[in-house]
Amino acid sequence: MGYGIIEINGSHTRMIEMDILKLNTKLDAYEKLQKIHQKVHQLIVLHKPDHFAIEAPFFGKNVQSMLKLGRAQGVAIAAAMQQSIPVFEYSPKKVKQSITGNGNADKIQVMKMLQHLLKFDEMPAYMDATDALAVAVCHHFQSRTILPAGKQKDWKSFITLHPERIKL
Repeated sequence: MGYGIIEINGSHTRMIEMDILKLNTKLDAYEKLQKIHQKVHQLIVLHKPDHFAIEAPFFGKNVQSMLKLGRAQGVAIAAAMQQSIPVFEYSPKKVKQSITGNGNADKIQVMKMLQHLLKFDEMPAYMDATDALAVAVCHHFQSRTILPAGKQKDWKSFITLHPERIKL
């Protein structure tokens, strides 16, 4: 499971952390879910994020893989919801489109664009980490352009709650 954390400071975006949670193959399915929940909770306590963005499950051919992925995502989402952090979900195609301008971009193209956008040189050991970072950046791009659903009734109330988002 990859994860990526970014910080937004005005018009500047920087990577705080990007890594993976590598799960021991000897653990049973429920122990793995527990490790995912613990790691997400630990990251939330450490970084105190305002939002939690996750990649929506994509439909593959293997039903068992989809079930496992759905459970893992559910546990991660539950950890965020437990801390009252709003959850946002983006399709893989939406993430790629948002980062590269091409919804069919490959992982290397996404990673290279993230390096450019966030100004880092390191090559991650696992692409799951850059995938997660891409979801975070995608959410940032999406949240800049739309009024968050369900939070405010109109732009006036949004501006009242977020004066730091006003550019003069």
